[in-house]
Amino acid sequence: MANAEPHLRDHAYTSFTRKLLDRDIEPGQIVSQRELVALTGMPLGAIREMIPRLEADGLIETVPKRGLKVLSIDLNLIRNAFQLRRIIEREAFERFCEEGSDDEIEKMVEDHRSIREEALKGVDAELLARAQHMDWAFHDHVIDALGNELISNVHRVNAIKIRLIRNADTRMLPELVVSVLDEHLAVIYALQARNRARTVSAIHAHIDSAKRRALSL
Repeated sequence: MANAEPHLRDHAYTSFTRKLLDRDIEPGQIVSQRELVALTGMPLGAIREMIPRLEADGLIETVPKRGLKVLSIDLNLIRNAFQLRRIIEREAFERFCEEGSDDEIEKMVEDHRSIREEALKGVDAELLARAQHMDWAFHDHVIDALGNELISNVHRVNAIKIRLIRNADTRMLPELVVSVLDEHLAVIYALQARNRARTVSAIHAHIDSAKRRALSL
C-alpha cells in the first residue's frame, strides 16, 4: 500500500485528537483501525500512518490481539502531566516577562478584564466558550513566544492529556470563570511589572489550582 499523503496523516491525527477531546473516543477505550476509519472519516492508510505518532505521544498503545488502547486517565498521568506543565511554563513565562512586548501584555489585561466584567453579570454557554478559548490561547501564546518548536509540540500533546482530565476538573466551568480569570490576571500583572519571581509564583499557583481540581478524582 502506498504511503498516505503527509496532509492526510496530519488530518487523521487532528481528527483523532478532536474526537478524543469531544469524548467520541473515551480514555481507556479499545479501538480497531477500522473503527478509527469510521470515527475520523479518514482512509485506512492515513490511520495506519498516524498510529506511530499517537504511540510516540502516549495517546494510544497497541495491545496484542485486542487492538489499540486509548490513553487512560489515572493519578500517575495527572501528576506527570502537571509536573511537565510546571517545567515548561516556568521557562516560558520567565522569558515572556523579559521579552514580551508592552502591547501584548496590555492586550492580555484588556481581554481578561473585559470577559471578567461580563462573567460577573452571568455566564452563558457563549461566554464560557470564549473564556475557555482565551484561557488555552493565553498559555499557547506565551509558550510559542519561546520560538522553540520542540517545546511547543511537547506542550500541545501534554495539553491534550490535561484537557482529558474531567472531574471537577481542568476545564473552565461556569462557576470557575471569574476565579480562573483572576489567576490569569495575577500572572499578567506580574508580567506587566516585569517581576520574574512574582510571575513564576503566580503561574505556579494557577497550575497548582488546576491540579488540585484534577486530583479530586
